[in-house]
Amino acid sequence: MDLASRAAGLSFLSNFTLMLLKVAVGFYTGSIAILSDGLDSAEDTVSSSFAFFSVRVSARPADIDHPYGHGKVESLAAATQALLIGGGGVFIMYQAVRRLVVGQADIVLGPGLGTMGVTALANLAVVLYVSRAARTTGSLALTSETRHLWTNVAQAVAVIVGLAAVGLTGRNLFDPLVALFLAAYILWTASRIFQSALVQIMDVSLPPEELDVIEDCILPFRSEVAGYHDLRTRRSGRERYVDLHLVVDPGKTLGEVHDLCDRIEEEIGRHLPRAVVTIHTEPDDGRDLGPEGPGSGAGGRARRFRDSASGPN
Repeated sequence: MDLASRAAGLSFLSNFTLMLLKVAVGFYTGSIAILSDGLDSAEDTVSSSFAFFSVRVSARPADIDHPYGHGKVESLAAATQALLIGGGGVFIMYQAVRRLVVGQADIVLGPGLGTMGVTALANLAVVLYVSRAARTTGSLALTSETRHLWTNVAQAVAVIVGLAAVGLTGRNLFDPLVALFLAAYILWTASRIFQSALVQIMDVSLPPEELDVIEDCILPFRSEVAGYHDLRTRRSGRERYVDLHLVVDPGKTLGEVHDLCDRIEEEIGRHLPRAVVTIHTEPDDGRDLGPEGPGSGAGGRARRFRDSASGPN
């Protein structure tokens, strides 16, 4: 099992165990904040299962039916996670408002504080591991799961603060107020995760800093390249896809051009891991003038390094 799958599996196991603990303690203590956190953990368990499934599927190599791989499944899983998290936030908000309106039952503080302390420490340990795996693998599903797990840590701390306030003041009002705060935070996190998933589903270009990296990888070859245009990029799961048109000396042989493209692809791959690079070559014969030519500007970045049929700048 690879690192991404292990991280997703650990997140699922942690969420499932904490869900059982918090739901049981929530009913026993009468705390709406703990019970809401437990119900949120139930959704966490479902979303973790989506993350585990998606990282396993996205790791499969490209095949005849999926020539661009299976990375989009991570985007779909992240969007599903966002919807589940958002639904949990709405439910918690409803329960908190209802408790404020109808009144708050007595709360047993001791078991609740102990349970939430264990929850905070467990979630902190898991999120540190999963976030490291997300950075290492570049998995969108794990990145979304990391954000989700950080909300769990914040939730646990907030519930502890709320229960402590109840104990210090004797006013149960703090319990549903904390639940309302958690609901707002959960809804904000859901919107961030959904936005990240939508970026990949809609094939938004790679960020400007990564486009700069691609250009920096082409620059060392400017003595052999007149320019490039129609640089188009996108991301699918852990893979980056880079397409560009390369303007080269028309006197070069097919073998020389092929070797040049291989070297540029290798250079990009060294700086952008898991990049799939496709290069279309064109002769520098004046028909396409790079940034100013008729073939450029079709939604992609372009740059000319030298004038047609002249030496490098």
